Amino acid sequence: MIKIGVLIPEDYKLLSVAAILEVFEIANKFQIIKGLDKLFDITLLTLNNNVDHFFKAYNTNNIDNEKCYNLVLIPSFTTEDINKTIKLNSAYIPWLIKQNNAEAEIATFCTGAFLLAATGLLDGKVATTHVDACPAFAIAFPSVQLKPDKTVTQDGRLFTSGGATSTFHLLLYLLQIHCGKELAIKTAKIFAIDMDRHNQSYFSSFQPSKLHNDEIVASAQEKIENNYQDVATIEEMIRDIPSSRRNKLDDLNK
Repeated sequence: MIKIGVLIPEDYKLLSVAAILEVFEIANKFQIIKGLDKLFDITLLTLNNNVDHFFKAYNTNNIDNEKCYNLVLIPSFTTEDINKTIKLNSAYIPWLIKQNNAEAEIATFCTGAFLLAATGLLDGKVATTHVDACPAFAIAFPSVQLKPDKTVTQDGRLFTSGGATSTFHLLLYLLQIHCGKELAIKTAKIFAIDMDRHNQSYFSSFQPSKLHNDEIVASAQEKIENNYQDVATIEEMIRDIPSSRRNKLDDLNK
């Protein structure tokens, strides 16, 4: 049986933890239906043994426990200050290093990559995170080979995923590694997830360049950003721009 440790850190995102648990529970249920033993033994790992009532059905361990795991999973964070959140969870850092030294696989989901990167284990290695968090990640951890466009990365025993549904793509990838493609496909069908998505760049927030000296284009950009939710067409947004319709649209499309 594969021993899974799921971190329940400070500022964790409930949806991220729920997705992780649900996927591995579904895989276990497939086995039980066949009359076989469960594939995964899941433990929630905390700093203080306290978990929300949502998770009372699961085994819980404090990280002071010396138990080693085959697979350690770090969920996404819900925070506006990722640096503060990493400090709140700094006690996990030496523990993660010990698990890595004991040959555990470690997987992060979305912004969970920040905590793994803080250990130094990702230095010189390939990783990804939520596409909109990539600029902050690149500044904080310049030694990591960040791949902003990737949905999932693997570098040895370290795995990372991008944002939102990328969580499911990494979970399915881990299922395929540990349990085979057939089970991964069956699980993917339960969640209606396309297993073949490899790129997350089209989920990024659009940030058009303003590094130009064209006042008309700058004015049009400002009007679009400030009024897009109140109008139905581009023409309405740029009606007051002193240029012809064709020139306006040509300029914006440059």
